[in-house]
Amino acid sequence: MWGWDSAKNSIYAAESPSSGRLQQLIDATPAGGVLNLPSDTYHEAIIVKKPISIVSEAQVTLVNSAEDRPAIRVEADHVLLKGISIIQEGRGETSAVLVASNRNVLASLHIQTQAFGILIQDGSFNEIRDTTIQRSSQDSSTSKLTEKRNGIDLFNAHDNLIIGNTISSMFDGIYLESSNRNRVEHNQVDHSRYGVHCMYTEGTFVKGNTGMFNITGAMVMGVKGAEIRDNTFIKQNESVNSQGLLFFDVQSSRIRNNKVEGNRVGLYIEQSFNNEFEDNEVHHNFIGVQFIESESNRFTANDFIGNVIEAQATDSQNNSFSGNFWEAFRGIDTNGDGISELSYPINPFFQALTSKNAAYQLFFQSPGMQFLESMSVMEDSEWSSDLNPLMKPAQSMMVINDDSSSSTLLLSSLLLLLLSVSTIYLGVKQR
Repeated sequence: MWGWDSAKNSIYAAESPSSGRLQQLIDATPAGGVLNLPSDTYHEAIIVKKPISIVSEAQVTLVNSAEDRPAIRVEADHVLLKGISIIQEGRGETSAVLVASNRNVLASLHIQTQAFGILIQDGSFNEIRDTTIQRSSQDSSTSKLTEKRNGIDLFNAHDNLIIGNTISSMFDGIYLESSNRNRVEHNQVDHSRYGVHCMYTEGTFVKGNTGMFNITGAMVMGVKGAEIRDNTFIKQNESVNSQGLLFFDVQSSRIRNNKVEGNRVGLYIEQSFNNEFEDNEVHHNFIGVQFIESESNRFTANDFIGNVIEAQATDSQNNSFSGNFWEAFRGIDTNGDGISELSYPINPFFQALTSKNAAYQLFFQSPGMQFLESMSVMEDSEWSSDLNPLMKPAQSMMVINDDSSSSTLLLSSLLLLLLSVSTIYLGVKQR
């Protein structure tokens, strides 16, 4: 049974056992209305064909065992789904939620799935926020990676916002293909293949996301005009192909203020051109940055600390380094500006040696290895060089500059206050 609250333009469901009733409640809710659900469990798949809000502040669970249709299919615009738990038992190419429309909001959903989590196909200006998605617990640890599907998957979907979600044990956490101007912000992905995966997109904005224990933190491929900033990808080392950030065929994009730490490769860049890398922290990776067939990328104010191999390049020219910090470099600063007067040629000797015999990795930064590097007669004209290496990490210098700016502002304010008081005092005294 259900009742209608005309004052609130909403329908409420009675608390009783249910089987196949949720679709009836949806059909009975008028366009623009709100369907408030009390604690209950529904075993069915539903379709939303009109602009309504389906809201639960209690424990509402929707269970779908069908393999040929999603638990919830949204066909109308301006639909709100909030606070619902969804268990997608059906496997294959279906999903817990399928959105094929525009300007909908999916908020605070809790999804356990053996298929896809949320699919948006041919939909724009949708929002997915504060939702948890994970592989069903009964087989998340035993499933092969190829049996899993993506947590959030966008295809031909533009101008959507994906924010504040937590995704675990899926194939790719967040996947975007042929989808432009989407914003992926402040999500967390772990124990998946790629945390964030962008394919053939333009104007993608990836900010403030966190990835741990994935094969790759973010994989960006066939992308133009992206901005990748303020993300943290650590301990992507589950595979020999693990990277913090992987760029393949990426052009005219800006990568700034990211932290990649404890990965096999911090920054992997292949067939990518004219990108800006600024203010990134590349710490304690086996390889800091690796180039393959990439040109005209610019690196400024990045910190390379504790990497076994700082940089490695294959068939890559004209990648410029200026004003970065390299922990292994000992420069000379004669004028105190924090920049070495000596350039830093990045010696590929250690990388070449360990590629032939991995056991030599044990001698990383040992006095004997540093001596051998200094005696290396490899052709240095092909080495990458930082023309203006920093004497201290760029991030610490930014903090110092911020403190200096604050001190200068405080001093200026005090002088202005003193001048004002003096002017008032002299004026009163003359009277």
